Amino acid sequence: MIDHIQFETAKITDIEGILALQKIYLVSNMTEEEKTAGFVTTPFSIEQLEEVIRQEGLFTAKDNDKIIAYIFAASWQYFSQWAIFNYMTPMLPGLTFKDFKMTDTNTFQYGPICIDKKYRGKGLINPFFDFMRIHLLKKFPVGITFINKTNIPSQKAHIEKLKWSVIGDFQFNNNNYFILAYDMSQSSL
Repeated sequence: MIDHIQFETAKITDIEGILALQKIYLVSNMTEEEKTAGFVTTPFSIEQLEEVIRQEGLFTAKDNDKIIAYIFAASWQYFSQWAIFNYMTPMLPGLTFKDFKMTDTNTFQYGPICIDKKYRGKGLINPFFDFMRIHLLKKFPVGITFINKTNIPSQKAHIEKLKWSVIGDFQFNNNNYFILAYDMSQSSL
């Protein structure tokens, strides 16, 4: 099923498709039952999408030119417009992952990733992640992300399928999160 999926660095012309997918899986638009299958929490505006596209920090998966998944993977500077990332950034030097000395310039914030539910569980996440990984490897040796502890599907996808390492946790706005790290030199395939 995934052999005909195209992975690309996002373009301005992809914004409409990204917003359509975001609208479906945005946590504030979902029922409690729908949330159990996974969700994204950050609503991105057109301007924010244009900015991350200019920085080459947004990736898409397409099936017949229809966007069926996206991954954000951008600098901490880009993500500093949201309070939770400003809360996380000072934690980086205190986190331990392999032999890396982590800073806000040698790591990047990975996520959110959003995959249309019709394409979940079909082997898409590993090659899509690897496409993004290869693109960012020349800039960043380590990817960092956080996952809401209630988002079990995301935890399973990242820890079990992609082999991210849990390196800490934190609380922000009455939510509990795991902090995960990934060695960008390691293929997920």
